[in-house]
This record gives sequence, C-alpha cells and structure tokens, in this order.
Amino acid sequence: MSHTNLPHPEERPAGTRLEGRTARVPAFSRDAGEGQTEARETVLVYRHRLAPLSEVGFLRRFYVGFERLAPVWLGCHIDQGAGALTSDPRRLGRSGPLGIVDRTLFRHFGLLPAQPDLRALRPVVLHAHFGRGGALALPIARALGIPLVVTFHGADATKETHYRRRLVPRIYARRLVALQREAALFVCVSEFVCNRLLMRGFPPEKLEVIHQGVELQSAEAVEAANDPYVLFVGRFVEKKGVSDLIEAMRLLETRNGGARLVLIGDGPLGGALREMARPLKRVEFLGWLPNTEVRRWMRGAVALCVPSVTARTGDSEGLPTVIFEAMAEAVPVVASDHAGIAEAVEHGSSGLLVPEGDPPALADALASLIERPGLRQRLSTAAREIAAERVSALQQSRRLEAALLRVAGLAPP
Repeated sequence: MSHTNLPHPEERPAGTRLEGRTARVPAFSRDAGEGQTEARETVLVYRHRLAPLSEVGFLRRFYVGFERLAPVWLGCHIDQGAGALTSDPRRLGRSGPLGIVDRTLFRHFGLLPAQPDLRALRPVVLHAHFGRGGALALPIARALGIPLVVTFHGADATKETHYRRRLVPRIYARRLVALQREAALFVCVSEFVCNRLLMRGFPPEKLEVIHQGVELQSAEAVEAANDPYVLFVGRFVEKKGVSDLIEAMRLLETRNGGARLVLIGDGPLGGALREMARPLKRVEFLGWLPNTEVRRWMRGAVALCVPSVTARTGDSEGLPTVIFEAMAEAVPVVASDHAGIAEAVEHGSSGLLVPEGDPPALADALASLIERPGLRQRLSTAAREIAAERVSALQQSRRLEAALLRVAGLAPP
C-alpha cells in the first residue's frame, strides 16, 4: 500500500512544519481568479463531497475576491458540481479499486494517500467546509504541516446527532476534541452559528464570523410580475419549512384567491411536498435551476419566502445565502425568525419576520406585500441598500482571504 511515510496522523498537531521542506514555490492563479496570471500561494479547499449542485453557488463565492491565494479544490468524491467550481478537481487516492482502499484508510484512519501529490502544490493553508469536513481534513493539515481553517455553515453546529455520544462514535465526534485544539480558526457564517459553537466548547479566540457574500449586479427595485407569485429556493428538507409555506398559500387562496407559488429546488421530501401542494390552484415545481435563472425568477417575485424551522434532529440554518441573493436583486424577504436569519432581515425595514412554524402569520405577511405594492417597493429598496453595504461577495471573500493569510503567517496578526 503506497501512503506517505509519516508519523501516524494522531501523533502530530496540524500546522507543525515538517523537517527538511524545500523552499515554497508559489502556485499560479487558477479558477477563483480566472484571467489573472501573477503568482499566488496555494490554499487547499477541502469539501468531502465535491460538490452537490445545491452548494456550487455559495462555495464559489467564498473565493471570488481572492488576490493572493489560489484555491485548489480537493475531495474524496467528485460530484456533479465540481466542474462548475474548478477545471481541475483533485480526488484523494489512486484511480480504480485501489483508490477505494486509499479513501477508506484516509477516512477512518487518517492515512493520507500518496496520490495526488499535495506537497507538490506547496499549499500554505487548508480551508475545509463543514465541521465533518474539518475533522476529515485534519490529517491532511498534519501531514503537510499547514494550518487548518474550518467554515461551519449551520447544521454542523446545531444538529444534535453530530454531538451525541455513541457506543461507537462517528468520525466527527471521535476527532472533535483534536479539531478544537489543533485547527487555527473556525469561520462561522452567522452569529447564531458562532454562539452554538461556543456552547459546544469551541475556543472563543478561534471563532470568527464571516458572512457568505452575494454578487451585486446593477439592480433596482422593480414591480412584481402582473401575475404575482411567491418564490421559494432551496432543498426540500424538514428545516426549510416548505410544508408551512404550502399551508400558508392554501390559507391565502381561501381569503383572496392568493398568488402563484413557484418552488425552485428538490430533495428527499420532494414527493411528499408535491402531494401536499396538489390542492393548490397555482403551484409550480421547477427543480434545480442555474443561478442566473434563479436570480431572474427572484426579480419578478412578490417576495422570497424563507420559512425555515428547527428540524426534529436539531438541524437548523446558519444564515441562508438565498436571502442575500434576493436582497441583492431588490426583492423583499418574508422569513421565519429562525437561527441567524434576523441578522440579515430587519423586520419592517428590509423584509418581514414571522414566528417559526406559524403558517397563518406567514400568510398574513405575504398578503400584506401582495395587497400593498408601496410596502413591497419600500422594503425592496432597503433590502438592496443593505446587501450593497454589508454582504457583497467581494467584501466577504477578501475578509476570508485576509483570515487565511493571517493564520498562514503571511499577514499581520
């Protein structure tokens, strides 16, 4: 079995430099900064499943403002969205059946496969997405002697099953203490996620909130389409609260004829939600669409609805990026007061908040925007201004790059 000849990954902390390393050769820019030719240092970006289509938009935006670091994407499984993130996704392990063995040994025992040759890339820092991804990436940081930064997105901080004690602990639970001790930084996408990690025992000095940004285009508040519709964008899973939205639309129909409901996305609850929505007079399930199409649908919507709830497993949102996308398109957001959503949506100013799991309140909020165009116009204008001031993708991406450079020792602390 061909693996790197290093001490067992449990024996050396992440960020410990290896003896005898040759001088670092800067990597040339790739993917995150197409068209730039100056030499840049390499940051390895680890996503265990690289990458579901539903994640492509927000993962890419983390790196759009990078100027000194060139992302190289790395994972154990190459998924449909990988090609949208990079022209050269790297998969751990050899090709063919031996690669399955490599990846199994890596996942369970932290043995870094010899292929691909990550040392040849001369990375200066490793950035992993999701808590479990950080635990899986920890042996990579140890083997390469580089600091590890982990971004937590929501469920990885809130879902009780990730932290529950078991007779045979899962990989994340087994490596959690080491991850808390050895990682250089934990990036939280919202204050809510940050507070949850504090409750989980993460060191406060290693926590930093950096919101997911959104790309701003020249957008102005526009009137809703002549045939008004409410828009939902996201996965069909319990925490998204789609069943509450369908019930709210049913209530609207009984009052004043309601509005059309357009749902973009899919997921394990797709069949049940389609069945639940069958009695609605006007509903469309469009499946997953490219981000450009999603933004076009946003611009004509009465509102984007984000009716998120805490799932029975404890699974919660961090701060859904789709909220920032709608605000950037000058579309008001009607959302539940859940997790970190209130950090983005100011009730009565840039959108409307309702109690979590309350379809009648959701129906009332949507009706107010349908029946009062002036209110929608005011909220739309404010939403766009807030997005431009606080959460541009370039601004948030540069904050992330500065943090990565800092832990890599390439910028002042």
